Amino acid sequence: MKQPQKRQTLARLATVAGIALSGVGVPAISMAQSFPSKPVTILVPFAPGGFNDRIARAFAPYLQKQLGQPVTVVNRGGSGALLGHTFLLQQPPDGYTIAMSSVNYVATNIGIANAKFKLTDFDILNLPSNDYSLLATSFDSKWKNMKQVIDALKQDPKSVSIGVQPGSADLINITLMLKAHGIDPAKVRIVTFKGGGPTRNAVLGGTVDIGLVGAEGWVALTSRIDALMVFTDERLDSWKDTPTVEEYAKANKMTIEWVPGSQRGWTLAAEVGQKNPQVRAKWVDVIQKAMNDPKWIETATELKYPNPWYGPEKSQAMYLKGSETLFKYMDLIKKK
Repeated sequence: MKQPQKRQTLARLATVAGIALSGVGVPAISMAQSFPSKPVTILVPFAPGGFNDRIARAFAPYLQKQLGQPVTVVNRGGSGALLGHTFLLQQPPDGYTIAMSSVNYVATNIGIANAKFKLTDFDILNLPSNDYSLLATSFDSKWKNMKQVIDALKQDPKSVSIGVQPGSADLINITLMLKAHGIDPAKVRIVTFKGGGPTRNAVLGGTVDIGLVGAEGWVALTSRIDALMVFTDERLDSWKDTPTVEEYAKANKMTIEWVPGSQRGWTLAAEVGQKNPQVRAKWVDVIQKAMNDPKWIETATELKYPNPWYGPEKSQAMYLKGSETLFKYMDLIKKK
């Protein structure tokens, strides 16, 4: 008589346990199904007006269309993107904050500013922009080619002012260029700005003589600048008349080391995918669909914004490889 009662009791316990266990994943699944249920923020870890900022603001309406919620762009520039990257990791891992970042700055944040985060704390969903450093001056400047600039710097290192962003691939490149010519970078007037936009504006306004920032961000300003050199091994379609650093080095029978420029892309804190994988998957789907929107393709083409889809796996690999290259030269731009 007691055996059936015991079996019934065990059955009830098993049922209760099953219900409890099945409920473990309910919050995450529920969040994914309802995401987003409130406005979403795009974080740009640079000052307004730069290329990241322009891409984020132009793309925001297309993300909003896919998400069905308002999308706001917020700028948190400073310390070579360190403030913005730190802010991103401080947000709840719910996916409501995504960054349009130049992810190579994560490496310089770690290598130069001793940031507490790691490369793998950031999850790169797509990296459409793989840029190169472009050295340019305003169209009415007296500096018309690199030979003029280098000759002047050799005679007087203070004779030319150069605008860059702190902790950037651009700063590494100008440092390598100067050292290759036997010029002490510490004696040159290198002026740092909070973003590519302010750097370009400083060049156009005559605050600095030349600026070295991402080539893609200069495209819209082609008629207002003279491009002196691009740090690539082959000429770029957008800058067919601009000599490359390799051409310059060959013509002068010398070797000049250089690194690729900004890698810009859509970035989540890795913790989002770890705790809410369905939300991460939603972002991947939304970004890809927005990039394939015919109106966005038309806009991106007109404004010359990069729009290739690489996806998370390839983008993360590109980011990690680029970071390894930057770490090789990090000591060059560390403040002693």
